[in-house]
Amino acid sequence: MDETFTGMSGLLLGTFTPRLDEKGRLILPAKFRPQLAPGLVMTRGHDRCLFLLPMDEFRRTYEQIRQAPVASRQARDYLRVFLSGASDEIPDKQGRISIPARLREYAGLGRDVAVVGAATRVEVWDLTTWEEYLAEKEAAYADIAEEVLPPMQF
Repeated sequence: MDETFTGMSGLLLGTFTPRLDEKGRLILPAKFRPQLAPGLVMTRGHDRCLFLLPMDEFRRTYEQIRQAPVASRQARDYLRVFLSGASDEIPDKQGRISIPARLREYAGLGRDVAVVGAATRVEVWDLTTWEEYLAEKEAAYADIAEEVLPPMQF
């Protein structure tokens, strides 16, 4: 196997559209369960979605945030918002997790959701919000490549 793909099998990829049950539980896509089964931290994400971070990724993210100077108001604010809504979860045997009401409210989650693999984390979106976001961003997808990516040849 090419060295550049070593360790890539653990990436969280793809989009799934499960439904929340009446108790606010989400059945994780089977594809994501191996990485999330040992436990995860669920917290407020950006753009009104939720982040589901495998424990290792949460620890890495927390360490990065923790290294910001405590004198920085922005760092303190970010850490407070990031951690104050956080919930550590271990999926049950059916791969379900409970999404606390305060996080469902933050993300505007209804019954229909989009569960999006974002490489090292999973994002949970209200399905309509995700579809609108994706339609808007897809239009500029090729245009922003020059700014975001180094020169590539396909």
